Amino acid sequence: MPRRMNVYHFKKGTEICNYSYSNNILSVKLNRQRLVVCLEESIYIHNIRDMKLLKTLLNTPVNPTGLCALSVNHGNSYLAYPGSATIGEITVYDANNLSTVTLIQAHDSPLAALTFNASGSKLASASEKGTVIRVFSIPEGQKLFEFRRGMKRYVSISSLSFSADAQFLCASSNTETVHIFKLEQHSPSQEEESPTWSAYVGKMFTAASTYLPTHVSDMMHQDRAFATVRLDMSGLKNICALATIQKLPRLLVASSEGNLYIYNVDPQDGGECILVQKHRLFESSEEQEEEKEEEDQEDGPQQPAGQSYAATVALASTPLSSTTLMGYSEDGGAQKGEVIPEHEFAEGPVCLDDENEFPPVGN
Repeated sequence: MPRRMNVYHFKKGTEICNYSYSNNILSVKLNRQRLVVCLEESIYIHNIRDMKLLKTLLNTPVNPTGLCALSVNHGNSYLAYPGSATIGEITVYDANNLSTVTLIQAHDSPLAALTFNASGSKLASASEKGTVIRVFSIPEGQKLFEFRRGMKRYVSISSLSFSADAQFLCASSNTETVHIFKLEQHSPSQEEESPTWSAYVGKMFTAASTYLPTHVSDMMHQDRAFATVRLDMSGLKNICALATIQKLPRLLVASSEGNLYIYNVDPQDGGECILVQKHRLFESSEEQEEEKEEEDQEDGPQQPAGQSYAATVALASTPLSSTTLMGYSEDGGAQKGEVIPEHEFAEGPVCLDDENEFPPVGN
C-alpha cells in the first residue's frame, strides 16, 4: 500500500497509528520533534508526539524521487527539499516554526542528493551531474566548501553523509568509488610561512584564476577527495556512512546486493581505505532456496551456521494486535494520546552510545 504510512513503536513492536495520503509516499524523514512525508508534488509535516498534521506544503516542484533531508537535531528541525525541477535550487524550511528559512542556488542542474550534519548547521548537496559536491552553512545558506568528485563522467550520487563531528563528508554513487572529503579551511597565513615550490605554484594559479572564465577558475579552487574506497562492484546503488567503531573512524557501505562493508579510515593521511570486515545483510532468494533444500534433507530444521548480521541482532518483537490499529485524525492526531512518552525525548539527536550495537569488526 504505497499511499499508506504506518507508525510503529520499535521496541514494543506495536503499531501506533496509520495514515493514508492522496498519492504514493516517496520518502519519510523523522527526528524527535517532526515527521515529514514527501510525495511527488507535496510535503506533509507532522508533530511526532501526537502525529497531528501541522503543515502541508502543496504544489512543491516535481520531485519524482522524493528527495528531501531533515536535520536529526530536533532543536532546529531544518527541512531541505528541491526548490526547482530544472535547476539545483534548495529550499530550507524550518519545520519547528513552520516557515521558509532561505533559498540556496546550489547547482546548475537538478538536485540528486541532500544531507544535514548532526547539528543541522551544515547542508551538503550534489546535482544530477554528480561532479561537484557543495557544503553550505545553515541557516544563512553561504557556501563553505566545494569538492570535485570527478571530471571525466557524470555519475548518479546515491548518498551523502557527514561524520558525527562534521569533519568529513562521504559520497557514494553508481560507480565503484566512494569518496571521503575533509572539511578544513586553508589558512592563508600558513601558506605564506612555507615558501615551498607547491605553495608558490598555488599562488600563481590563484592569481591566474582571476583572468580566466568563471567555470575554469571555480574548478581550480575545488578540493579533491581526501580518501577513497574502491568497491568490487559497479552500477549498484550504495549507501555510505561515517562512524566511530571501537574508537576508530570507519566507513560503512551498504550495497543493494545485500552486503555491508566496513573500512578503516586514516584521519591524518587519508588515501586508500582498507576493508576490515564484510557482513551479509540478507539472503538472496537463491540462497534461501538452497537453505530450504538442505533443511528438507535433514531430520529437522537447524540453525544455519553462517547467520546474517541482521538475524544476529534482531530482537524478538511483540506480535501486532488489532487493538493497536488506532488510525489517525487530522484534527486530533493519533487517537490515543502521545506517540512518544515524555521521558523518551532526549536533548540531543538519537545516537548509538553502545558500541555493541554497531556491526562487529573483530574476527
